[in-house]
Order: sequence, then C-alpha cells, then structure tokens
Amino acid sequence: MKKWYQELYEDFETYGDEPYVQNTAAEVDFLEQILLSDRSKSILDVGCGNGRHSLELARRGYDVLGVDLSKSMLEQGRHVARSEKLTVDFRHYDARKLDFQNQFDLAIMLCEGAFWLMEEDAMDFLILSNIFNALKPGGKLVMTLPNAAFMLVNELSDAFDLMTFRETFVINKTLPSGEQKTLECTQRYYTCPELKWMLQQAGFQTTKFFACSDAGYDQSKKPDRSQFEFGAIAEKQEDI
Repeated sequence: MKKWYQELYEDFETYGDEPYVQNTAAEVDFLEQILLSDRSKSILDVGCGNGRHSLELARRGYDVLGVDLSKSMLEQGRHVARSEKLTVDFRHYDARKLDFQNQFDLAIMLCEGAFWLMEEDAMDFLILSNIFNALKPGGKLVMTLPNAAFMLVNELSDAFDLMTFRETFVINKTLPSGEQKTLECTQRYYTCPELKWMLQQAGFQTTKFFACSDAGYDQSKKPDRSQFEFGAIAEKQEDI
C-alpha cells in the first residue's frame, strides 16, 4: 500500500505553481555562497521532486544527481532537462536506502525534501546517516525543515501532538480522472537542539543554523519562532 506522500506527488503536474516553490533562483544563490561558486563540486539533491534545484544548479554549470521516491515528479524534471538540453542525472531512489559512499561535495534536502514526511524519527535519522555516507570528507549537507518553535508559539492546536511534535492534517487531491481522494497526512517538526544531536549521531561534526523567511535563506540570521521553517548546514569532518 502506498504512503500518503507517495500518492500526493503522483501526477502532481501543478507542483510548480505551489507558493512554496517560487524562490528557486534565490535558494540556489544561497547554495552558491556555500559552494563558493566552485563548479567542480558534485551535488546530491535528496528528495529532489520535480528537480527545480537540480535544474537551476545545472543551468549554472554544476554536476547534479537528483533522487526522489516519485517517478512522476522525476519525469517532470527529465522533461525540462531534455527541453533545455541540460545534463542532470535523475534517479528513482528511496532516501532511506541510499547506498552512495564518499561521492559528493554537497548534499541538499530543501523544502519538501525526503525528511520530515517520514512516519518515524528513526527513518529521518537513517536518511541523515545515508547522506553522511554519501558525502566526501569535508562535504556539507544543507537542509531545511519545519520549525517546532513556530507551532508551539503560533499555531498550537489539537492537530499538533506535543508528545511527538507531529502535526496531522488532511489533503484532498484531485486525481487525473477527476475523482477526489482524501489523504491523511502527518509531518514532523523539529527544534534546533534535537536536529543538531541527530546530525552529530549520524557523524556530522559541525552544524550551523540559518533563518528561512519570506525574504529567503539568510546565514547572517538565526532561526526564530516567527518562521515556519529553519535551515541547517552540517559538515563532515575532513580526513586527518
């Protein structure tokens, strides 16, 4: 039986119209600051969806591998890559089963990317561990995720469980046939301290947090409770 997040992203042709995916260019500008615009760096886009970040990075000359659980979203990315004659390697992968070893300089997991939609915290940790293994020594992970502080201060309701920091909600999806289907969904919210601990347990040595606001990603500002998401940059120690 397919999970809700698999069904949601099947035949999601209007994904590019969603309000939360409109800042791709600015988000890639942010990534270039971390990459120091070094186009020799190899990049792994985990939970790449329709490949919006992978494609924009490829437009700027970077070598990118995008992985996602949704075949239909990957096909959207391949279609754009073909039409623009871009070289992007899109592969169907479950992030919980990634098997890359010491291959990438940067991994990204942004917006809806493969993490906080999972059913269990152990699955989130497995994804972090797999990304750690995929990175070269000195490689970095850039990720964004929902901010528990935002929910605690601004939107606390019965749908948000204080014991698990998970929100439950319903999405009504229109199928290609025109039929409506109700999806029962859940997503995990995190605090900075617990994410830092998880990253350390996965093997990352340093973690820095950054603000995610309507104005974009900003390394010069710390996350605060007014922001729905926060970001983290974690680094794998270089070989000594």
